Amino acid sequence: MKAARLVVLGIAVAAGGLAALLVGGGEEEPPPAPAPTTQLETVDVLVAKTDIEIGHVLTADDMGWQLWPAAAASPTFLRKSAMPNAIEDFTGAVARSPFSVGEPIRESRLIKGHGSGYMAAVLPGGMRAISTEISPETGAGGFILPGDHVDVILSRRNKELEKRADVEVFTSEIILQNVRVLAIDQTVDDKSGQKVVIGKTATLELSPSQSETLALARQLGTISLALRSLVDSGKGGTEHTREETSGRGINVVRFGVSTTASPTK
Repeated sequence: MKAARLVVLGIAVAAGGLAALLVGGGEEEPPPAPAPTTQLETVDVLVAKTDIEIGHVLTADDMGWQLWPAAAASPTFLRKSAMPNAIEDFTGAVARSPFSVGEPIRESRLIKGHGSGYMAAVLPGGMRAISTEISPETGAGGFILPGDHVDVILSRRNKELEKRADVEVFTSEIILQNVRVLAIDQTVDDKSGQKVVIGKTATLELSPSQSETLALARQLGTISLALRSLVDSGKGGTEHTREETSGRGINVVRFGVSTTASPTK
């Protein structure tokens, strides 16, 4: 009996091993573990959301944050980690060069506030900025502000009429109309215990021919600015016609030859 039992037990063990071998051979090998991937490091960079032209005054809608590969980010790029308020800080800045959509914005290509280069950036193409001295009496009492439109008046002595009338004769004429004021140089003076703001220099936006007219007029007499109403600022051009003034032009002497320079060049 013992021998029989041993034979049966051996057969059972052999059968179990064979079954286990057959079951193990049918299973698929587990897939290999995925290779570790390198995480790409990125930074938030300030970019242009629209095409920006030279002289454009930036708004918050012109700029936005965009993910950028850290390895490809130039040190000149504006990063959110370093300047989280860059959009607010550069709103109102002027572009010194154009930006394309998606192009990173560089601080060196912007003009903040009214620093060096600001006037050249905001000046329209073909126009010039020329300054002239003013006073409360010749500058509408200090009420002229940048962005206003003015008429330029020349007041001078008329020596030809003085010879005939034997008295001092002064004439005035509007030499330029509806010109835009770019800037007013303002200082604070203390008068009668009160602080008042007085402009001493006005910078005007003129065409090249108007710049010549104003430069000549400054040598001949006193320049005054007449403030125009906001309603009238958009009417008419900056060049005026002879019928609109009572003046007779500006007499210019060049190399001994006397000619009349018309303000309506």
